[in-house]
Amino acid sequence: MISDVLDEWTPHDPAQVALLEEYRAFVTASGAAAVDRSLAAAHLTASCFVLTPDLARVLLCFHRKGQFWVQLGGHLEPGDVSLAEAAYREAREEGGIASLTPGGRLPADVHRHELSASFGRCRTHWDVGFVAYAAADAVPVVSDESEQVAWFDVDDLPDGTPDDFAVRVRTVIDEVLATR
Repeated sequence: MISDVLDEWTPHDPAQVALLEEYRAFVTASGAAAVDRSLAAAHLTASCFVLTPDLARVLLCFHRKGQFWVQLGGHLEPGDVSLAEAAYREAREEGGIASLTPGGRLPADVHRHELSASFGRCRTHWDVGFVAYAAADAVPVVSDESEQVAWFDVDDLPDGTPDDFAVRVRTVIDEVLATR
């Protein structure tokens, strides 16, 4: 099953451990609806924190529907065979950098968030975040789903990110550092 990776991952952050247990329960209770947005307003999504190899910069997109700066990512599609594959596909599509180096098949974070009416039928994303790397001089290209795509220093994120986004980025970086 596409969500089996949730059973394999052991986060280093205690808050992530607790949230991951909620994810496992959600997937068990939801069945196919957990990964298919056409079946439920609450479902898994896959995102990708594209970082420079030195972990100093992160690639963000200004999300067209949400009107905020976030990591790349989105919904699973029928051809996706894993959450990681979906995250890396979304990162390439939304960021326009073909030469991404995937950070592995295990997540770097989980993050559940409620959505505004601008997201249509979707009401809750149970996001599973992965990491990929790109050269600091890689040039991103805007897609149909974002208004802008740009590199930012991880310690100097732009105005217009979700309230807890800086904490999420730091959690991801800490997970990367703990698993290197």
